[in-house]
Amino acid sequence: MHSDMHLPLHHLRSAELQQRASEFRLSRRPRQSPRQSLRMHLGWALVELGLYVLPNRHGLPAPSTPRTA
Repeated sequence: MHSDMHLPLHHLRSAELQQRASEFRLSRRPRQSPRQSLRMHLGWALVELGLYVLPNRHGLPAPSTPRTA
């Protein structure tokens, strides 16, 4: 095979594989209703806000403190 044919064949095969991968992803992904999508985004926003609002854990006893009783 001529060396100038390798690159066009590679591009052709790459485009074919990318097309098959995108078709597979679209067929495997369950469709979400707009309500479910909004609920998921709102939930993650609340988690992010909660992590931001949590106080720093400085001053709390270490979890490995031995019990005395």
